[in-house]
Amino acid sequence: MNTQPSPQRALRGHRPHRPTPRAATSAEAVARLAGRLTERDRWLARMLYEHKVLTTGQITQLAWPSARSANLRLLRLHQWRVVDRFQPFVTYGSAPMHYVLDVAGAAVIARQDGLEPRDLDYRHDRALGLAHSLRLAHTVATNTFFTTLVQRSRHSDSDGRLTAWWSEARCRGFFGDIVRPDAYGRWREKGAEFEWFLEYDWGTERPADLVGGKLPGYAQLAATSGITTPVLFWTPTARREERVRRALDVAAAQLEEPSLIPVATTCTDVVPGEECADPSVRRWLPLSAPASNPGRRLCLQELPTAWPAPSATALSPVAPRPASEDPEELEGISGPPRPPSPQPPGTPTGRRPR
Repeated sequence: MNTQPSPQRALRGHRPHRPTPRAATSAEAVARLAGRLTERDRWLARMLYEHKVLTTGQITQLAWPSARSANLRLLRLHQWRVVDRFQPFVTYGSAPMHYVLDVAGAAVIARQDGLEPRDLDYRHDRALGLAHSLRLAHTVATNTFFTTLVQRSRHSDSDGRLTAWWSEARCRGFFGDIVRPDAYGRWREKGAEFEWFLEYDWGTERPADLVGGKLPGYAQLAATSGITTPVLFWTPTARREERVRRALDVAAAQLEEPSLIPVATTCTDVVPGEECADPSVRRWLPLSAPASNPGRRLCLQELPTAWPAPSATALSPVAPRPASEDPEELEGISGPPRPPSPQPPGTPTGRRPR
């Protein structure tokens, strides 16, 4: 009889070694990243710092030729703690992986701008806390608006190009005492530029009068700065768009100078198929046009023709005009870290990065 049986752990096979443990975040580990990170990696870190969270699909739209190549690189960046990730729960199927900035990525950004990591407005627990935020879906939807424009400029034969994309946090830093748009963008096509503030309506502000109540703030901003900037409202459904337009009509009628606030609206389901999320197609309806006439809807580049020319274009220290990706324009307009270019580095319009 065996009086000394082998312990249970001895009957198991050897425990496999973790092939890809996540790197530590020591100064030595961050220094080793200098020989590993490409310009596109560093750009992605800045995009995550600026816009908080991006899904795998959005990152692919921005800078990679396929989801597979994006996933392979994101796996490396996750191991090096440049990015972190989470996957929200959905009732049916599975949600895409959501990526946020990790501590090593924040350290790289800070050192590039001559800052101490502690000087950044960044905390790892706060970044991962977006997984439980009630504004996660709204943030992802707002970012989809712009990543779709970037994808269009990368894969389309047209010369359209997104030249500026400011996050809600950056807009709040400049205009937060007057208005708080969800984002700011600038689109260049056929030698002309069009800029706008975005209000992404998720249908949660009820009644719709709350949406219309935002117009006086934009009117005050335009009157104070001397810059007429259109405001685009994106709604989830056609019924919601009708309600929002009625509220905007009432609010605009009460303004002293309604022409200071050019407004256009759209909804997700006005364009069927794969282009339902594309802001550049014929979907925008200026506030003066009837919602019952879909033929009046305009493309993004056609919107400036729907309104009279701005009466003033002078810059103002109260509300500075957001700059493009030109480093000389960015200098002095915002504190570091500067807003990243919406386009990945080294990828001219119409060419895919490798």
